[in-house]
Amino acid sequence: MNIIVGLFGAIAIQVSAIVAMSSMAMANDKPRQVYTQETLAASLRKTTQKICSLDPIDNLLPPVQTKASNSVLSYLAEQGFIQNQEGSWVCYANDPKKEGRYFTLFKVKQVDDRLIASSFLDEGSLIQGQENRSLDFFMMLIKRHMSTSPENRQGIRRYLEAFVSLVKEGKIKPTRRGFLFDQPNRGLILYHTLSSGNLKGTGITINISLVKS
Repeated sequence: MNIIVGLFGAIAIQVSAIVAMSSMAMANDKPRQVYTQETLAASLRKTTQKICSLDPIDNLLPPVQTKASNSVLSYLAEQGFIQNQEGSWVCYANDPKKEGRYFTLFKVKQVDDRLIASSFLDEGSLIQGQENRSLDFFMMLIKRHMSTSPENRQGIRRYLEAFVSLVKEGKIKPTRRGFLFDQPNRGLILYHTLSSGNLKGTGITINISLVKS
């Protein structure tokens, strides 16, 4: 059984080769309506937001590859992500402070047998909606690509939620140290400065192992 390492009792792990990478709500206006399984499923599909759907910026985006590679991450296209030329899956967002500018909000890439996924803070700040979407993004990857139980994932989400909240409050400073959030699978999370790309800021990154088939 997986053991969740507590946020404040976690052992800091030096990460030597980190790759820095640049609500669901149901309408309740008809409370007496009886939902069948089919209508409930349809309702949930209509009201569930994509993780990458913060702003319409199609006219600003770089050209999309005409043919995406056959990637284990191809399902992210359903969440609004696109695959760039280097093979990473990215989500772009409008800069709320400057009209006509966009930046990379989320990014995930497979590196050997691991996934490295980041949520980027432009100039160290989370934009509106980014905190919860970051958690949804990370947990989607963890659910799909790590061997975890539902109970274990609840603990992982609480850990990551606390970590992101502390970053938002400025209580965790950028560092190249990683913190274990899942010991058996060597799942790491860190808050770091960006070492490449045009985005000036920081990133919250998880580094997880892919489940071996």
